[in-house]
Amino acid sequence: MTRATTTRSLALATAAVFALNGTVISAWISRLPATKARLDADPRTIGLTLLMTGLGSLVAMPWVGPLAARYGSRRVEVVAALVSGSMLVLLAVTPTAVATGAALFVFGAAYGAWDVAMNVQGSHVDRAAGRDFMPRYHACWSVGAFAGAGIGALAASLGLPLVVHFGLAAVLAVVPTLLIAGRWWDDDREDHPEPAHRPDGTRRRRLITRALVLLGVITLCGTFLEGSAADWVALYMSGDRAQPDAIAALGYSLWAVAMAASRFAGTSVIGRIGRVRAVRFGGLFAGLGVVGVLALPGLPGIALGLVLWGAGVALVFPAAMSAGGEQPGRSADGIATVATIGYGGFLLGPPLIGLLAHEIGLGTALWVLAPLGVAIALLAPVVAPPRSPEGTSTQARSGTGPGWTPMQ
Repeated sequence: MTRATTTRSLALATAAVFALNGTVISAWISRLPATKARLDADPRTIGLTLLMTGLGSLVAMPWVGPLAARYGSRRVEVVAALVSGSMLVLLAVTPTAVATGAALFVFGAAYGAWDVAMNVQGSHVDRAAGRDFMPRYHACWSVGAFAGAGIGALAASLGLPLVVHFGLAAVLAVVPTLLIAGRWWDDDREDHPEPAHRPDGTRRRRLITRALVLLGVITLCGTFLEGSAADWVALYMSGDRAQPDAIAALGYSLWAVAMAASRFAGTSVIGRIGRVRAVRFGGLFAGLGVVGVLALPGLPGIALGLVLWGAGVALVFPAAMSAGGEQPGRSADGIATVATIGYGGFLLGPPLIGLLAHEIGLGTALWVLAPLGVAIALLAPVVAPPRSPEGTSTQARSGTGPGWTPMQ
């Protein structure tokens, strides 16, 4: 098998795991109404319960980097997928909101570990191939999420019991993931993990560096824009813009489709204009999109804004993951750190918009998102690939990325 064929196979296997990961979370989200009814919980209780998923992810993610560096993302992936699937089934039968919250904490921790592990493998494959496939991996996650949500809607319409739906979803997502991770994923362990102390007695490098902080900030801006769109676009359209609920739902769908399309095109775009320019333009488009949604008149203006918003923000998170994975000698740590900071945007951004909207109105509160697009454009240079000793980008040297190990 040639190196090009091997990296192509690894890229396809990684993309498949991203898609399967998307089906798991959407299976849970799609049946939230049934879960709420089963627990007979009020909105406040459900909100606090759901918060446990994000908290579990944030607690687990920082630990995944060292584990993946030492044991490889494959082993982390296998354990995380098994726990995620088990917790998904358990969530169908938890008797109280407290028990559900506890299960969600473990589910969030396992799901977060799964997320980091697949990004670590994706970064490893990209460096081996000398290309940025990361946007396509994340686009495949979106496809998996759409498919999982569709299956969830069908299960709800058929009145399928939660334990049956979640059991089937767990088996159909976890078993293929185990097969892929066990057979087709490459060994991406870091060959020479840095010891706690160097021979001269000095301590090892800090976990948090200036480069990782800046990557975390640009990721936070991107996830703040993503999470706010997911949680508030439909409500803004139905409230401030007085659109029917069906049109409001289609508005968010348009945003999500634009994001997925941009991510599928992202590998080619980055190959043509470079990662920094792609992110810079993306940030500006996202900022303009927010302005369009809030200021342009009529549905055509809103639609144009949603397309720019979704397509523009699409490449920020994948590009930051790629850059985090290119930190010298600490690929897994870099991705875990950036992912942890980034997921803080998903967790904290939408509630902050809600608090602000309570004081000044949703339409006014959403204006705080536009400057985030400008911030992304200004911070874009932090996602630049590292330079080789010859002065060329390591991503430009196809098939010679660091850490490449041929499949056995």
